[in-house]
This record gives sequence, structure tokens and C-alpha cells, in this order.
Amino acid sequence: MIFKHIKWIGPAGFLLACPAVSMAADTPAIDSGATAWMLTSTTLVLLMIPGLAMFYGGLVRTKNVLGTMMHSFAAMSIIAVIWVVCGYAMSFGKSALGGWIGWDSGLLFLKSIDESIMASGVPDYVFAMFQGKFAMITPALIAGAFAERVTFRGYCLFIALWGLLVYNPLCHWVWASDGFLFNMGAAGAIDFAGGTVVHISSGVSGLVAALILGARRGYPKTTMPPSNLVLTIIGAGLLWVGWFGFNAGSSVASGLLTAQALTATQAAAGAGAMTWMIIESLYQGKATALGFGSGVLAGLVAVTPAAGVVQPSGAIILGILASLICYHAILLKSKLGYDDSLDAFGIHGVGGITGAIGLTFFIRGSWMKTAAESAVKKGMDGWTMFDQLGVQLVAVGIAIVYAAVLTLIIVVVVNKLVGFRARPEAEMAGLDHTFHGERGYGMLHAS
Repeated sequence: MIFKHIKWIGPAGFLLACPAVSMAADTPAIDSGATAWMLTSTTLVLLMIPGLAMFYGGLVRTKNVLGTMMHSFAAMSIIAVIWVVCGYAMSFGKSALGGWIGWDSGLLFLKSIDESIMASGVPDYVFAMFQGKFAMITPALIAGAFAERVTFRGYCLFIALWGLLVYNPLCHWVWASDGFLFNMGAAGAIDFAGGTVVHISSGVSGLVAALILGARRGYPKTTMPPSNLVLTIIGAGLLWVGWFGFNAGSSVASGLLTAQALTATQAAAGAGAMTWMIIESLYQGKATALGFGSGVLAGLVAVTPAAGVVQPSGAIILGILASLICYHAILLKSKLGYDDSLDAFGIHGVGGITGAIGLTFFIRGSWMKTAAESAVKKGMDGWTMFDQLGVQLVAVGIAIVYAAVLTLIIVVVVNKLVGFRARPEAEMAGLDHTFHGERGYGMLHAS
């Protein structure tokens, strides 16, 4: 029975992901079906990063297309190396430094899992690579908040420090078997595939960075039209496809839970897109392609922490709520005057908070029954949905505060060390020409 053990929530795979388990005396046999699905899921999540590059690249002005897309691709390379060297060890090693971070020297360069198989029958290498894709895309999401106004070297240093000091600790707290949020309350903070670890952290960090760095030159008076909405809508489609690996792959299996997560993902994405189109039709008299893409992302973000614990009806409601709330959050941005260039906070931060808290009201009865049984064993008799709500609120609050404070420090340090905010003349010329010596549209330069 899939709910026999409460600790299955999240890409960590709970105890299944621990090297100590996978290297037991009796090495588990490889489950070819589960391994094949996890390999596919890993590829799908990687596909999301070029999808994100296209989504963001189409939204910026022509002179910044390549520079913006390079933010996503740079994360694919920089975080990939950091993850193998020490990121995985920091995220899934045993708790160290008072539980702030994980650590296992054997996991440096992944050397201790070279021949190990998880209890689920999936090679540890596959799980490590799957998790690495989450570590890559999260800092890339932040780039949308300060698009068109940062130096490339500053961005590269920022994501390296942010991955080490923000992402890895949060990942350990929520998904490692000895993380304190993993073990909070009867069943831990629910984050099936990254609502807290990925979307809230990136959205809040993006907002903080945008506020510190300041608005783009001319914002909001100067018109800043998207360069290519066709590119953006294709990117949104690739993100939707890749999200099946993102959420359904987080079961670290190929079975009932995988099917449940996949179905919830599809339902929420459709509901989010449909709702955004209806809102635009009512407010503006027409539904836009950009609105459709925004609605898809809002629904997907909201269902990410909930995919394994809610039924399709709950996923639809979360998708609807996310579109309603994110739409108005973006309108509020205009009123407050801050420049979150591509609405990283408005979609990912707000959508992630909506899903992480809202899922509490749609949890499967079978899940709550198992949680109640776990509560009894922990001496927490009478555990209810509202107790779980309290855990979710605490986890969300911790993620917001931690990401905000550390991001503030990192942005200030990067700006002083190598310069983070682009100079006025560089910003006017565009990121493509200034930092890459190229142009996204047409390689011929005017004489």
C-alpha cells in the first residue's frame, strides 16, 4: 500500500535516497521500470531549462535576448559542476553544523555512490542527477526578476553562492531524512516536488534582488515590449511538458503515486491557463498568449508542492486559486512600482506560497489517516488538518525569511566584489552586445 509509510513525500524519496540505506549489505536489484522512468524524468526536468530560457528570452527587449537566455544556460553548467563536487553532499548528507546543512565527505564528487543502488531499485547516480536538475533550474528562475540589468559575471557568481548558501540548506531541511522541516510535526512539511525549496525560495530571492538592484533604466515610463512572444509561448509549452518529470518523477518510483502526481499536474496546469484566459477576457476583453503561458505556470507552480497528496479536484482548485492570486499580484507590482522584470515573484513566489499553504485543505483522506497514525506514535494524539496547516505556515515562513536575508547579503557581496548591476551605458547598449559580443536577431551589424 502506497501510504503504508508516511515518509514518501518529496523528491528526496525520504529514506530511499539515503546512501546509508542504498549501501546496505544486501544490495537491492535494479528496478528497470522505475529506473527508466527516473531517467526520463531527469531528461524532462533538464528540458525545462531551455524552455525557461525561451520563455524569458521572448519577454525581454531584442537587445537582451541572448543575455537573458544565457542566464538559464549558465546555470546548467555552473550548478551542474557544483552539484557533483559538493552540492549533493550538502543537500543529502547527514545533518551538520546544528542541522543547517548536510555533509558527507564520501558524497563529494559522488564518489561513494559509484556502484550503489537505492532501496527502490534506482541507482543512486540517477537520483543524484535528477536532484541536480532542480538545483540548476531554481537559480535560473531568479534571473527573471532582474532581467536586462545585471552583469554576466556578477550573475554567475551570484548563482554559485546562492546555490551553496540558500538552495542546498533549504533542500536539506525539507527533503533530507534528518532535515528539521522534514521531521516537523506528525508528517513533516509537505513539499512534494519543490514549492518551498524551488519556487518560494527563487521568487522571494528574485524580489529581494530586484529591490536592491533597482529598476531598469526608464522603468516604468519607457515602453519595454517583448521581443518574441512566439518564443515565449513555445517555452511555456516546453515547461508544461517538462513539469511531468518535475512532479511525477518526484515519486522516485514508477507506480500509483507517480500516476497520481502526473494527473494532478495536468489538472492544475489546465485549470490555471483556463482561469487566466477568463480573467483577461473579463478585464481586458481578450485573452492573450502571454496570459495563457502565465496561467499555465501559475497552475504548475501551485501544484508542485501538492502533486502527490491531492486528488485531481484539489489540483484544479489550486490551479484556479493560483491564477486568481498571481494575476492580482502582478497588478499590485505596477501599483507598488518595483521592477520584477518577468514576474518571478508574482508567479513563482506567490504561486509557490499559494500551493504550499492551500494544499492543506485538499489532502487525501488516506494521507491524513496515515499522518494521524504517525502522530500517535510521536505522542501527538488528535492530529488534524489544521495542525498540518500550522506546519506548512512555519515552513513557508522559514523559507521566505531565510531566502530573503541570505539573498540580500549575497547581492551586496557580489556587487562589491565584481559588480552586479550593469552600468548605464551597458544597459542602454544591451546585454547581448555588451557581455557576449553577439546579437540575438541578425548577425550583421549596421555600419
